[in-house]
Amino acid sequence: MTLTPSSMLPLGTTMPEFSLPEPLTGNIVSSSQIKPDQATLVMFICNHCPYVIHLADHISMLASDYSGRDIAIFAMNSNDVKTHPADSPDNMVAEAQHRGYVFPYLFDETQEVARAFGAACTPDFFLFDRDRKLVYRGQFDNSRPGGGKPVTGEDLREAINATLAGEPVSQNQVPSTGCNIKWKPGNERI
Repeated sequence: MTLTPSSMLPLGTTMPEFSLPEPLTGNIVSSSQIKPDQATLVMFICNHCPYVIHLADHISMLASDYSGRDIAIFAMNSNDVKTHPADSPDNMVAEAQHRGYVFPYLFDETQEVARAFGAACTPDFFLFDRDRKLVYRGQFDNSRPGGGKPVTGEDLREAINATLAGEPVSQNQVPSTGCNIKWKPGNERI
């Protein structure tokens, strides 16, 4: 396992467009479905990464807590399923059902969306304001597997709360860390 930090895409970056399949429903989910008055949280996660597993139930709770608010939430799995079959679409369905995800868990088979976002690790979080400008790209909180600190989601929750209130998000952001995205040959990040 390679510990990889978030690439820390520049704040103010415009959210890339996406259109990806959701294995659970068989639907295509697109960024064009986001309502104009909504903020957007995009999370790059997967099924097998111990850093994601450490947070997965709390990610599910966070999404439930903000359900019905002015925020669209999406998760994307961009891992190469040939080398990591635990992240296959069928296993994504099982994971979404097991965790009770209330957000679309999308499959980025070509890895083009991960590259467009500058995603580097799982988990990797990107929060955009109502103008689709990046306001947060940091850690969920300071808890890590085996680190002894409780999972609170404090950092991400503070950023979401500020964004929904129309307030500035602190620019003092700590990168997320986790397993590197499992790139297909030729897709590796430079």
